[in-house]
Amino acid sequence: MINYTTIKAVIFDLDGVLVDTAIYHFQAWHRLATSLGYSFSVADNEQLKGVSRVESLELILKWAGLEKSEQEKEQLLIQKNQWYLALIEQLNPGQLLPGSLDLLNKLREKHILIALGSASKNALNILQKTGIVDYFDALIDGNVVSASKPDPEVFLKGAAALGVAPSYCLVLEDAQAGIDAAKAANMQVIGVGEADNLKGADDIVANLAALVDKF
Repeated sequence: MINYTTIKAVIFDLDGVLVDTAIYHFQAWHRLATSLGYSFSVADNEQLKGVSRVESLELILKWAGLEKSEQEKEQLLIQKNQWYLALIEQLNPGQLLPGSLDLLNKLREKHILIALGSASKNALNILQKTGIVDYFDALIDGNVVSASKPDPEVFLKGAAALGVAPSYCLVLEDAQAGIDAAKAANMQVIGVGEADNLKGADDIVANLAALVDKF
């Protein structure tokens, strides 16, 4: 069980927690995989959640039985990101997931620090388009970490940026890799989504709306 009275900081994952850009990632990866002759499935996409862009491409190439040079991989990553950026141009504040804005406001009201802990290299752009960037005291994303989840680096850097010990941080995550990373960082963690995909979380909620009255 989560001890909410001890929480001094909340670290949010982005995709699937605050805003659903996962569908855009799926569409971009699906398009890339198709161009490589591989039939990319929803189940494949689940394995990419919380994983860096580079490692995601490596997995797709492995599943497709393909080998590419480093230069070719870089071009594929650029192409995928271009497709993804074109898709997220349509993002706006109305596409925040249920409870996102209410929870951010509640945390501000309670003077609880807020950080982002995401593998996305486009996090700042997404936060700006959805109108919530000013809520965050620290932004730790794929541009400032070298190891992807389940490595705890992104969350430990978030705690350090906020000046809060890991044991006083609560992580909100929708991916198994993120749950594992939070536990490795010695943080409490709530899984957002289906319990079957979030083993080891201290609690599970369908969306952030369920947490507003907890603080």
